[in-house]
Amino acid sequence: MATDDIAALERLKYRYLRTLDTKAWDEFAACFVPNATADYNGLAFGDREALVGYMRDNLSEGVLTMHHAHHPEIDLDASDPDRASATWYLHDKVIVDAFRYALEGGAIYTDRYVRTAEGWRIQHTGYRRTFELTWNLDDPGGVTVHGPEARSRH
Repeated sequence: MATDDIAALERLKYRYLRTLDTKAWDEFAACFVPNATADYNGLAFGDREALVGYMRDNLSEGVLTMHHAHHPEIDLDASDPDRASATWYLHDKVIVDAFRYALEGGAIYTDRYVRTAEGWRIQHTGYRRTFELTWNLDDPGGVTVHGPEARSRH
């Protein structure tokens, strides 16, 4: 049933975000098929192992993150009931106290999903930034703004 599939895909995306922010790496890995790919604004991964390993290593203790995805546009594949795609709007924040660094941004996610014996899983995920703000926690007035056109302003 299409409504049930859409609800399951929404739950999958929310679980992906929650487990990323809570650093629940086994649950995070379970959101993907083994050969899943990802491309986060040019930071690309060829499989689940590489993706999860990178996140585990780089979003470790002391790195605080918040990822909100909303406004899903989910499309079930009319020719294959075990495939779907979606576009989501992302709002995220990253704080790295050790480097006195903060980031806030927006992006458009594009995802592809496949139904497995365990339920829906992510086959590909990734985003392109719509904007990014960065600043030093000791100088919050020194915000740098980056838009998709790669300009920078202070």
